[in-house]
Amino acid sequence: MLHDLPSVVTDELQRVHDELVQVNEGGLADYIPPLSEVDPTLFGLAICTPDGGFAAAGDHDVAFTLQSISKCFTLALALVDHGLEGVLDRVGVEPSGESYNAVSLEEGTGRPDNPMINAGAIVTCSLVEASSSAERFDRVLGMLSSCAGRELDVDENVFEQELATADRNRALAYFMRSAGSLTTDVDETLEVYLRQCAVLVTAGDLAVMAATLAGGGRNPLTNEQVFSSTVARHVLTIMATCGMYDASGQWLLRVGSPAKSGVSGGIITASPAQFGLGLYRPLLDDRGNSVRAVRACEQLAERFTWHALAQPDDRQLPAVLDEAAD
Repeated sequence: MLHDLPSVVTDELQRVHDELVQVNEGGLADYIPPLSEVDPTLFGLAICTPDGGFAAAGDHDVAFTLQSISKCFTLALALVDHGLEGVLDRVGVEPSGESYNAVSLEEGTGRPDNPMINAGAIVTCSLVEASSSAERFDRVLGMLSSCAGRELDVDENVFEQELATADRNRALAYFMRSAGSLTTDVDETLEVYLRQCAVLVTAGDLAVMAATLAGGGRNPLTNEQVFSSTVARHVLTIMATCGMYDASGQWLLRVGSPAKSGVSGGIITASPAQFGLGLYRPLLDDRGNSVRAVRACEQLAERFTWHALAQPDDRQLPAVLDEAAD
């Protein structure tokens, strides 16, 4: 069950929201028509703690599609099904240093570099155990819904448009199939992958989903143990090194918490045992990350000193929450 976080957290979210309203840099994703038609002024952010504390500001309840943020949770499902070594047999974990849709396969093995780029995510999707593509997607949607704490739906229009413009992803899939890293049917696997990208969420949902990762796989809204703390740790580790594409190093330096972005403008970031944060702003930089959402995270990370490598005594958010609980 969710409960209100202390006013200092809510006030800080609102301050950051209001301060960044004038930042209008970036552009809408244009390779999928529906993404180029969204309201570019939307901006929402929400934070959730593993014990269910919640605060939000702006357009935190506006729905948008998950896009690449879905990769984190399909990876979790693949880890549940196969374990770490089983996943590593087919997908690497090294940063690619390239864009999200790069053709990037490891020499000698045919493995894509990591599960956070499109090539790796397509293989990860294929690793979800199922007897049919319909069952595979049902399991993926079930995982996403369990992490959000509510039943999620698909934007069928976005899915159809993504399918119609999937030539590069289809080429990636055939390339990986020829290299041996993808063993399932290309068209069926792509349909599952693109449909998971078209699942609708809000910034508030993202905060709960991120808090599920931060809480070792336990959903703070439903108290369901969705996956193990070991799976959560593996997913967060790969998010930390690869989740922001070729801006992952800058992100880790300036924000310092595992994160994942999507071209719809969403970002999740999570700090183990501390919080999950969800943000939405559809204007993107040239690396596919939301300009205003990134800046919001930089400001909040500085205010609450939540960097993963900060000294424990320097971290402000745990102190704020502890004081409120006393």
